[in-house]
Amino acid sequence: MLFNEIALLNENYEVVNDMYVGVKGDTISYIGKEKPKGDFGEEIDGKNRLLMPGFYNAHTHSPMALMRGYGENLALQDWLGTRIFPFEDKLDGNAVYWGTMLCMAESVKYGIVSLSDMYYFIPDMVKAVADSGMKANISRSIANPMGIPYDELPSIGEAKESLQFHGMENGRILIDTSLHAEYTNNVETATRLAELTKEAGAIMHVHCSETEFEHKECIKRHGKTPAQFLNDCGLFDGPALAAHCVWCEPKDLEIFVEKGVSVATNPMSNLKLASGICNVPAMLKKNINVAIGTDSVASNNSLNFFEEMKTMAALAKVKTSDPTVVTPQEALMMATVNGAKAQGRANCGTLEVGNKADMIVLRTDVPNMHPVHNMANNLVYAGDSGDIAMTIVDGRILYRNGEYTTIDIEKTIYETEAATAGILKQL
Repeated sequence: MLFNEIALLNENYEVVNDMYVGVKGDTISYIGKEKPKGDFGEEIDGKNRLLMPGFYNAHTHSPMALMRGYGENLALQDWLGTRIFPFEDKLDGNAVYWGTMLCMAESVKYGIVSLSDMYYFIPDMVKAVADSGMKANISRSIANPMGIPYDELPSIGEAKESLQFHGMENGRILIDTSLHAEYTNNVETATRLAELTKEAGAIMHVHCSETEFEHKECIKRHGKTPAQFLNDCGLFDGPALAAHCVWCEPKDLEIFVEKGVSVATNPMSNLKLASGICNVPAMLKKNINVAIGTDSVASNNSLNFFEEMKTMAALAKVKTSDPTVVTPQEALMMATVNGAKAQGRANCGTLEVGNKADMIVLRTDVPNMHPVHNMANNLVYAGDSGDIAMTIVDGRILYRNGEYTTIDIEKTIYETEAATAGILKQL
């Protein structure tokens, strides 16, 4: 694959025009002003197009695509207790496969090339990601609200079994571990899972201080914040990704700095559930690796990453009453390379020779992209999902001008609707 004379968002998040970009296999093999020699296969005209890194969704629950629009206008605890948990209790592997596949289709449409996911029915999720051609860090979420002894938890056995999938599909699929949250687990479960995580060399993916209620109740229970609790249990002793972090305190951020914890902020979901606004500027000032997540479409209700970037940047300004915080370049980094770092994908997230060819092509001959005083500004504040012409993962085109190359979208929609209807009949 060779892009001819295309505008390129380089590793410094600056636009360079009239570039040639060559891809061989799953890797970017050439970037330059001169057309390279050799056969790169298909040549793609770069006129009125911009090539940039794909988006890395740092926190989501893909099978919850089945619950889009199912629980609205509810506080988080009511949303979970009256709508989500009862629905999830009726899930089976077929429903999870098709829910995940629907999420993969929506992801590539919105330029997402990889995602960090926590859920269950892991083999079915792995199959869907593999079939779609996407990348994903998948973890079996552990929740133990009843305090069952760790060794008797079926979910722990499932988490251990899921490790067999790590590195599948030439590294497209990675397996993380996941404690759902402090409030759904006890000390033994958290501590023992931390030990398993270290033994496996995995990334820990965990919800942290999503709501004020969660944060304050943890302090009542343990005399410490969720971040302190998780740290004391050893969950941050290795690579870790903390989702939400809306109510984190300065001392929590110091833990993230000390332990190298990445944060996944989820702006639209946190707004919709009225959870609050993550203090992204404070985290960036401390050089914490902040990435962007969508959360599930049950709480978002879409995977539109342009919407997430713009909302995140605007909320940061409102949170601090400072319109200068979070530059467009920082927003783009959070959506791309920071997410790749959070997923442990060191050779991803920027367009450089030797990196994986995880890229999106945007139309620039559209009204919302002109005039161009600064293309980075346009991308963050004027970009639209409809501008995405192509999504490429590991050098393979998965989405092109509205067409899917690996997903039968009609069958996926049909099977998703059928699975959802079957579950609703049981409720």
